[in-house]
Amino acid sequence: MHDHTDFTDFVTLTTAGQMFGLPIARVQDVFKPTRITRVPLAGAEIAGVLNLRGRIVTVIDMRSRLDLHSRGDGRAPMAIGIEAKGESFGLLVDAVGEVLKLPDSDREPNPINLDRRLAAVSAGVYRLDGQLLVVLDVDKVLDLRFEAAA
Repeated sequence: MHDHTDFTDFVTLTTAGQMFGLPIARVQDVFKPTRITRVPLAGAEIAGVLNLRGRIVTVIDMRSRLDLHSRGDGRAPMAIGIEAKGESFGLLVDAVGEVLKLPDSDREPNPINLDRRLAAVSAGVYRLDGQLLVVLDVDKVLDLRFEAAA
């Protein structure tokens, strides 16, 4: 064991059975979203907006963002609050797990066979017992393709 290994704390979350890690430094809060207001003409990734303690939060549905099938289990989603470019966003996920402290040296580049939809938002992966943790790149997640409705 080297004592100069750098570690990153990740909040783990699950969407459509895939585990993701979000660097805790990017996470502002975790909350149960209520009263999401749809935004007319917004892309499918935008679930809508909500008011969280006086802040307007744009809610991004991670299933739509990743082109994954929509939820069918009826369970209430969770949201992870993040901030980027001075704006507040909530990432709608199926479940939020624990915080994992992982050594930066164990992070691997995206494997060649990683689903392109995951690779598009990934900043690398960790191989944990039997499952792949995809590190979310917040800026890539928020890089939405805002196509105008033709």
